[in-house]
Amino acid sequence: MGGGAGSSGEFDPEAIEALLVRTVRRVGAGSCMLYLLLPEEQVLRLAVLSGITPEIVQSWKRVPLSWSLPITQAIQEHRPVWLTSQGDLSRDYPQLAFVLPYLFTMVALPITAEGTDLGVLVLQWPASHPPGPSPAEQERLDKTCHRLADLLQQAFASGWPEPSALEPRVVASHPSHLASPAEAAAAVELVERLPEGFCSLDLEGRLTFLNSTAANLLGKPRTQLLGRPPWKELPWLQDPVYEDRYQAALVSRQVTSFSARPPGGRWLSFELYPDSQGVSVRITPTTTPEGAEEPPRPAAAAPRRRLRPGALYQLVQLAAMFTEAVGVQDVVDLVADQIMPAFDAQGLVLFELENNRLRAIGFRGYSPEAVDQLNVISLKTPLTPVERMAARGSPVFIESPEEVEENYPGIPRLTGKAAWAVLPLVVSGRMTGCCLLSYDRPHEFSPEERTILTSLAGLIAQALARARLYDTKHDLAHSLQSTLLPTVLPTVPGLDVAARYLPATRGMDIGGDFYDLIHLDDETAAAVIGDVQGHNVTAAALMGQVRTAVHAHAAAGAGPGDVLSHTNRLLTDLSPGLFTSCLYAHIDLKNERMHLASAGHLPPLLRHPDGSTEVLWVDPGLLLGIEQDVEYPTTEVPLPARSVLVLYTDGLVESPDVDMDTAMEGLADVLSQAGQAPADYLATALVEYRRRLNALDDDIALLLLNAQP
Repeated sequence: MGGGAGSSGEFDPEAIEALLVRTVRRVGAGSCMLYLLLPEEQVLRLAVLSGITPEIVQSWKRVPLSWSLPITQAIQEHRPVWLTSQGDLSRDYPQLAFVLPYLFTMVALPITAEGTDLGVLVLQWPASHPPGPSPAEQERLDKTCHRLADLLQQAFASGWPEPSALEPRVVASHPSHLASPAEAAAAVELVERLPEGFCSLDLEGRLTFLNSTAANLLGKPRTQLLGRPPWKELPWLQDPVYEDRYQAALVSRQVTSFSARPPGGRWLSFELYPDSQGVSVRITPTTTPEGAEEPPRPAAAAPRRRLRPGALYQLVQLAAMFTEAVGVQDVVDLVADQIMPAFDAQGLVLFELENNRLRAIGFRGYSPEAVDQLNVISLKTPLTPVERMAARGSPVFIESPEEVEENYPGIPRLTGKAAWAVLPLVVSGRMTGCCLLSYDRPHEFSPEERTILTSLAGLIAQALARARLYDTKHDLAHSLQSTLLPTVLPTVPGLDVAARYLPATRGMDIGGDFYDLIHLDDETAAAVIGDVQGHNVTAAALMGQVRTAVHAHAAAGAGPGDVLSHTNRLLTDLSPGLFTSCLYAHIDLKNERMHLASAGHLPPLLRHPDGSTEVLWVDPGLLLGIEQDVEYPTTEVPLPARSVLVLYTDGLVESPDVDMDTAMEGLADVLSQAGQAPADYLATALVEYRRRLNALDDDIALLLLNAQP
């Protein structure tokens, strides 16, 4: 869990919790959240929160780094990310705006130690907070992040948090004033004497106090209301709008209000006053609000569960996020991380249809053995919900074990579940699979749930169809690329060599970056690196042709300039419509010299034996593939023992926020400071330097050669 070596010593999780509560109080924030980075999964996991209910942040308990959110931007760009208005939110993070359509200010602060990313701290204030920290707040936030970094290193070293601890720890903030028993009794007497209703709700929305007037206005005894959210106990408050007003008060830390009317009673005004402990509510009779409608009479049957506002917002967000899902695993993760919590489901299996049989492509809440048993089911297996779903062409909802045991004997014993929604996945009128949601306890599916789940099944089916097509193309393209790049570099006596190829993190198309090392004889070798224009299969195929041509002409004994000239003539004859940059270095180990020729490629780096590093400005020639007859000048440079030559493509130095010359100087500094280390270590240091700048917008190819004595 987490990266970085931790310091020794016994770790106390309460130290982190106390630090967060102190920070919230000292900077005047309304709430905070601590995310931990799971580097092996490239996911941020919510570990601790205070001042806000977990339900509001249900959508972001696990956040892949590929998502566009302030917390992912903060850790990728290694800088604080401030949001100061709903306009910023809607413009820069529309998915977040879908789920939190409220006014607030927030900051996401990256937590790092010794160059290792550990997590992100999120703090939230009312919208009235200035757009940025005051000097005192900035000092406090800096100290908190440094202290958190120390504590997290200790935590990770001690194995905290446990991998099985899936739910975040909720830390209660301390009240600003602790009343004595006498003061508490006096406060109760005070509100009892007032003619208005007063009640208090905790962060989960549960009633913790109400005076007699409030109980009379709500129409139920206090004993029936205490400990329950009012919208769950009072049918006339079950409209999601009312719970949404409560959530708006919690998130924005601003006073909100609404009016509601119990059947046969007077209209009531509810004014909500939030803080980090919960919400105080003032209830007063009021006149009929403008445009108000007569509230519906409760049905005679027992009320069915309504979707919470958080669930509704999650579904809107999910519809938007499906448009960004790239591969099949992305779709599986979205369904598991979003739909399951939205409907309080405990189990999920996504199936695709192969030869009239179902094959699981992702699951949560089931053992692998149970999924193996489900994998043998075909659409024609009798006495199964799947067979019934296929026969009817519509979803099957089973609300209790008794119902399923009566119709499908053995299914509850096999799965250990008590209720199921079996949703067909249909694309262009053809069933392509099914989505199975399940519950540990009996579950009554309301009409709203059934309608929305049926619609979501259509979204899932379309997203999976796109994802399968993408995965197929992606696998073919990268299989092509892997065959075109060298799998193993040759051993050259006198050279310690390392290479890296990293695809861009944004977008997953195949690139045209390439490298090669050619063992000419026991005293000479050739190193080449290049970049074909474009990101597609055509670029990858052309890359293979360029690499083959360079290899052939180098092996035939051509000099650096001639190798590029001959390769350029081949490319212009092929007329691919794509241009290629290329850098070729002929290395003479015996005489400690090298000759370089460049076709519009970035200059290499050379670290000298004394540790100083320079950018080698090789005389550039025209890009390959533009004009047929082009000569490429050759530059001769000494290469004494203990020198390091670095060839790279533009992905290593191009960044929207950093000038290219500055980036190259940064690489040179990293190389100088690394000392006399093996080539593999140096290559990793250069790549990690680039990762710290921001997300990779382009592919990276890197070839590093360390001349040995």
